[in-house]
Amino acid sequence: MKALETVVERIILGSRWILVVFLIGLSVALAVYGLSFGVKLWKVIGSVFVYDDAEMILAMLGLIDAALVASLLVMVMIASYENFVGRFDDHDAELHWLGKLDSGSLKIKVASSIVAISSIHLLQVFLNASQYTDNQIMWQVIMHITFVVSALMLGVLDKIMAKH
Repeated sequence: MKALETVVERIILGSRWILVVFLIGLSVALAVYGLSFGVKLWKVIGSVFVYDDAEMILAMLGLIDAALVASLLVMVMIASYENFVGRFDDHDAELHWLGKLDSGSLKIKVASSIVAISSIHLLQVFLNASQYTDNQIMWQVIMHITFVVSALMLGVLDKIMAKH
């Protein structure tokens, strides 16, 4: 029976390496998103003298939004690998902050990033309010408030758990 238990434990521990497939997939997705960002940036550069102030602000918000999403992807990839698969050994100087990213703090950082991304989307909606119905704007605000409350609750729960 002990031999069976050892085999099961090794299978379960070894299965964490399956996550690497997902993390490599996220790396590929990040590269594709980088290409998409480049196309958007090129469009903004080509339109710099055509856009009015409002259009330029919307274009910049789109670029900021893309940067936040890309940062979120990198944060999830690095923290997931570090927390579940293995340690980064040869990059101590570059990744000194990694030791501070446990699953609880990762959840809060992800939630904060989602709130930031949602804020940018909501600002884009407000700047283009004429293109949306009041009902659509209301639902956008409700979704944003839901993200904010969720992030706050994660922070409160993390603080409560840290006390215990």
